[in-house]
Amino acid sequence: MAKPILFDPVESPYLVDDHFKIKDAPNDPPKDAPDKDANKEALEANVKKLCKLQEELYADHRYAILLIFQAMDAGGKDGTIRAVMSGVNPQGCQVTAFKQPTHLEIDHDFLWRVQLALPERGRIGILNRSHYEEVLVVRVHPEILDGQRLPRRPKELKDLWDERYESIIEAERHWARNGMVILKFFLNVSQKEQHERLLERIKDADHNWKFQMGDFKESKHWDEYMDAYQDALRATSKPWAPWYAIPADNKPYMRRVVSEIIVGTVKQLDLRYPKVDKEQKAEMERVRKVLEKEG
Repeated sequence: MAKPILFDPVESPYLVDDHFKIKDAPNDPPKDAPDKDANKEALEANVKKLCKLQEELYADHRYAILLIFQAMDAGGKDGTIRAVMSGVNPQGCQVTAFKQPTHLEIDHDFLWRVQLALPERGRIGILNRSHYEEVLVVRVHPEILDGQRLPRRPKELKDLWDERYESIIEAERHWARNGMVILKFFLNVSQKEQHERLLERIKDADHNWKFQMGDFKESKHWDEYMDAYQDALRATSKPWAPWYAIPADNKPYMRRVVSEIIVGTVKQLDLRYPKVDKEQKAEMERVRKVLEKEG
């Protein structure tokens, strides 16, 4: 079966394959990584490149970009999205944050609400959490399945997760066949760093609103979440929809790497501005003369 590849996954030590082991995935940058200032400078340069590429993407109007961000609570999703997409024209970008499914969403299959959030051609869509919650949080808390009104449930829960991986792979393959570039980022924060960030939210009055008791409670299931992430990333990292497990304890480095992967991927697309035919050029020339005469 032909693979719907629009691009080659950017070479990176953080590209996930089917041998991925989360215990071996780093939370910190390598020792020879650039310093904070260099990371910020590189991010700014990549943001400018992405701004230009987004303009071409919008004008070309054949491809769509889908960026998926998953992480444990306080992993840095919001800040990374804000930092990397700061230079993109808001008219060509949309962000969807997924929380607990509504009654309407539960009345459909688990991919339905994500399908509604997919970007149009020429646009960049960003998912802050996604359909992967159904093989992450639901796996850690299988009691959630009791409220999902499933018509059938395999005897073994592993079979259910395998079925959902298969559905995800086929859905993403379908989206890719239709011109969607899919990049998936797991921001790999350590539990120690997560707890420090939660503590900061408690200590800083201006950030108290960010603290949710549920975030701390979920941290008690850390090992279960790591198992769920490892299996999900292994199963669903494909050439047309690769996963990158990005070290997330150092925010400037994390944001730089994410921006480099996005720019390196989008640059591979055959983006071009629409051509103007002879008749349109002649009309534009007539208008130019009129405007210059008025000026």
